[in-house]
Amino acid sequence: PCLLTLHVRKGLLLMLHFSFGFPSFHLSPACPLREVHDRFVEPVPKEPVNYRPEEHTQSLGSYSFKPLVISQPEGVSFTLDNRLLRWHKWQLHVGFSFREGTILSDIRFDGRSVCYDARIAEMVVPYGGIQGPHARKNVFDIGEVGFGVNANELQLGCDCKGSIEYLDAWIPTSDGKARCIRNAICIHEEDAGMLWKHSDFRGPPEVRRARRLAVSSVHTVGNYEYACYWYFMMDGVIEFEMKATGIINTTGRQSECEKFGTEVSPGVWGHIHQHMFCAKLDMAVDGDANAVVECDTVREPMGSAGNPLGNAFYLQESTLLSEQQACRTRNDETMRFWKFINPNVKNGNGRPVGYRLEPVHSVRPFAWPESETGMRMAIFYKDLWVTPYSREERYPAGEFMHQSMGEDGLPRWTKADRPVANTDIVAWYNFGLHHVTRPEDWPVQPCVSTGFMLHPAGFFDRNPCLDVPPEHDRHSADAKAGAPCH
Repeated sequence: PCLLTLHVRKGLLLMLHFSFGFPSFHLSPACPLREVHDRFVEPVPKEPVNYRPEEHTQSLGSYSFKPLVISQPEGVSFTLDNRLLRWHKWQLHVGFSFREGTILSDIRFDGRSVCYDARIAEMVVPYGGIQGPHARKNVFDIGEVGFGVNANELQLGCDCKGSIEYLDAWIPTSDGKARCIRNAICIHEEDAGMLWKHSDFRGPPEVRRARRLAVSSVHTVGNYEYACYWYFMMDGVIEFEMKATGIINTTGRQSECEKFGTEVSPGVWGHIHQHMFCAKLDMAVDGDANAVVECDTVREPMGSAGNPLGNAFYLQESTLLSEQQACRTRNDETMRFWKFINPNVKNGNGRPVGYRLEPVHSVRPFAWPESETGMRMAIFYKDLWVTPYSREERYPAGEFMHQSMGEDGLPRWTKADRPVANTDIVAWYNFGLHHVTRPEDWPVQPCVSTGFMLHPAGFFDRNPCLDVPPEHDRHSADAKAGAPCH
């Protein structure tokens, strides 16, 4: 059991205990209460706030939406053989762990390997408040608490809509038994809008519709919900989206510390904070021997022989050769991205096949690196780390996060400065949310999203969706006429 908080009742100091993995919730006396020291006195907020429907009976009827039905009358287009998932040209294995939750492995497109292992391996939520215990709030929700153990049992028609297939998850409990989380993983297809289109004046327009495969799970860690979505696109793109919702961590108003947060309700303060995630991507682009290329867009000097009119710019590529060289940060000035290539396999143009990662949701940490919070979350001061594959190197911030001070994980591993070019590599990519709280986040926060995408970059010789047949949805209707289109 773990100590959660302290309460004063009837002259005794009481400890509230809880355990992960199986029900255990009790109070136990710790010691006689000698004296109490109040450091400040602030009025207690008295405005009632609740998100339950019974508290909003008068406003619930104000919505007049007509039914929006998602129908697949002929069934789904994916197949699931135990844990082996196939859809379109994609094939992957769907796994699950107590610590990280959903794990995708041996991801292939049209029989070609893309990524051997994809998972969200760590996260941290550092807070900016300084009063009381708030300065110590920097929980590692995966390494200290666990995503898998806190996975939701998803409900049909609520968490996912459409034709759904669920996977259960089995996790070990603290007493050595196994517990089943029913419907922990949701698999379904979604309409993804337009795939491609062109209207040519010499002939009729050509348009293709897109759909995508979604593999999702939702995890409740304390006051927050984290909804994880892996999307697989018809054009070979892999996207990860993290949606954050739930209840923000709040405190009573303290006049001297108002600048560290926002008043979300009278007398209720929500501190500024960040949500930082680390994705483990064991890339295997057409095989294990991969390398990372850093790509920066640069301008030719104005008025030079190569840029007489001042408009010239081009892509500059450099291969990252060692671990120390591959500790990278984003650069908005050069529109930097990174490309995972296989230097031994060439496409039809004679260039190495590859996949591209663009740092569109990187987050800059604001805790000083020398602070206790900063030392614990040292991995997040870089946007990208690259290491050679090692079976022992599983968790980027360290194996044991409780009371860790950042002495393990990526900063220690990369001191060896091992080669990372043309070998079996693992990329560790950091992304996240910078959360300045607002009244609209209270009492329950609407979803906000972050994530990343892996785009094929020379992996194919041309658009891989040219073979997608035209589609005309017979069920679409003119909203004014109310009849299906023909």
